[in-house]
Amino acid sequence: MASPRLLRSCLLATLSATLVAAAAVTPAQAEHRPDSAAAVTFSDTFDGPAGSGVDASKWQLETGDNVNNHERQYYTPGTDNAKLDGQGNLVIEARRENPGNYQCWYGTCEYTSARLNTSGKFTATYGHVEARMKIPRGQGIWPAFWMLGQDIGEVGWPNSGEIDVMENVGFEPSTVHGTIHGPGYSGSGGIGAAYTLPNGEAFADAFHTFAVDWAPDSITWSVDGNVYQTRTPADLGGKDWVFDKPFFLILNLAVGGYWPGDPDGSTTFPQQLVVDEVKVTTSEG
Repeated sequence: MASPRLLRSCLLATLSATLVAAAAVTPAQAEHRPDSAAAVTFSDTFDGPAGSGVDASKWQLETGDNVNNHERQYYTPGTDNAKLDGQGNLVIEARRENPGNYQCWYGTCEYTSARLNTSGKFTATYGHVEARMKIPRGQGIWPAFWMLGQDIGEVGWPNSGEIDVMENVGFEPSTVHGTIHGPGYSGSGGIGAAYTLPNGEAFADAFHTFAVDWAPDSITWSVDGNVYQTRTPADLGGKDWVFDKPFFLILNLAVGGYWPGDPDGSTTFPQQLVVDEVKVTTSEG
């Protein structure tokens, strides 16, 4: 069954686009076995002293709010909301606070968080793209690991294409979503599926690996090696497949918005998206 995802905006200083999340359908599971011969083209294991920032040769931080999706957070610079924990993890933290007196679309911001991307530093065209993460929990909490076409500044969104490797909204603690967006299949028309843990387990209780295997004319999603959907041009009904070009990576933790809804009395803060590793590999031969 499909559930609409609504607008969010790209906050890149040099890029401007409206972004969205997309529809989910019931998955079929299979075991994923990656290629045995592979070359690592990007890797970050977030090693470093506690309190230090991310590797600036790999990541940049976006700043600002998001009026288009009516999210409630302000994305801050530096290490205010994104820092290493000294144990090999990046911690992106959403807080109910505003020490910088940041202003959002709705007035004085109620929350702060962080959003990082690799634009201008790393792009991939095909490969196995994965992140091992422990996601947060709670009503109104919205973590994501996703990609945008590097040409977004020239062609705009959704012509740039968007690959959502993993999104979660707090009211679905056991479920994550994977989606593609492009011209004519964006917003609530995005094409994707959902993956749900068995026995009522919550994704926030442990680390999980979220991945796509991306090849010409094919993108396959998996969680902990379990494949739950594959998309090809045949799914687009004749619309353009815009995924044969360089894409950059994005990690973010949003608070509120049309899709997850706003936090309520049951939501506790701070909430953390803990990222153990992000890696991109390409097959050899």
